[in-house]
Amino acid sequence: MKNKYIFLGDIDSINIELIFNSFSKLKKKVNYIVICNLEDLKKYKRKSNSNIKLNELSDPLSFNSLNYKNLNCYNVAPSKIKIDNLIAQINLCNKLCNLTGYDLITMPINKYTFKKKIIFKGMTEYFGMLNNQKTIMLMVGENFSIIPITTHINLRDISYKYETKLNDFLSLFKILINKHESLKKYENFIFLCFNPHCSEEGLLGFEDLTIKKYLIKFKKIQFKLKPADSAFKKIKKKTLYISFYHDQALIPFKILNQKSYNETLGLNYRRLSPSHGTAKDIKHKNIADNTSYLQCMIN
Repeated sequence: MKNKYIFLGDIDSINIELIFNSFSKLKKKVNYIVICNLEDLKKYKRKSNSNIKLNELSDPLSFNSLNYKNLNCYNVAPSKIKIDNLIAQINLCNKLCNLTGYDLITMPINKYTFKKKIIFKGMTEYFGMLNNQKTIMLMVGENFSIIPITTHINLRDISYKYETKLNDFLSLFKILINKHESLKKYENFIFLCFNPHCSEEGLLGFEDLTIKKYLIKFKKIQFKLKPADSAFKKIKKKTLYISFYHDQALIPFKILNQKSYNETLGLNYRRLSPSHGTAKDIKHKNIADNTSYLQCMIN
């Protein structure tokens, strides 16, 4: 069985509900330790009347000490400040995964909480900063997968230095295609055009002509350049789409994939995350869908 760590994430969310409600389904399938403030789990347990027992570990590196009948947790000494708690937990998770090579599952967070304290675009970028490595967001689905070159930034900033962004991405992708098993399974690679209709031979802008020039030079794999409005009509299995910006590919991805998760490429370990947010509007209602969380745990 695989060993994994779970970063509990924001407790003003469905995170604990997902972990508790999935506990029985994961028995004998994966070994995992939840990195958290243990009191948060105890409070939820009391409120939900859950019969799950918690097993507090004294050493987060000792998977030999797991109690398979209980939910195994490692308590990070809490601070009165929420963001300090979260950052301490993330940093410990990163350290543990670098030491062991085990997978890390990060549960959803509220980005605004982080942005009030530190410069923060998202977890993909944060882990890159922590490890001084360039990272890529890979969204994995059962029908197809996507990589957005830019993630959580203002749309008006996408075209700024777009050629530099493209060159940096292809340089990193060339390295990662050999390094990560997650990328080796794809057989079809489609690059979505920057402008409508692939710029109509330059009438709507020169960006797609530049992209085409770069892709021809990329000898590692063969990309097909396609307009985004028709690229998802006929999808072949084992297809990876590359988009320049977030919603260009994330919208069809979330509509056409029922089983999906987020993976960070470029680290020395696998970091996975459910492909949804905190969903705090439905917390404590016991209606949260655990499909994406289970995909993170079993893959």
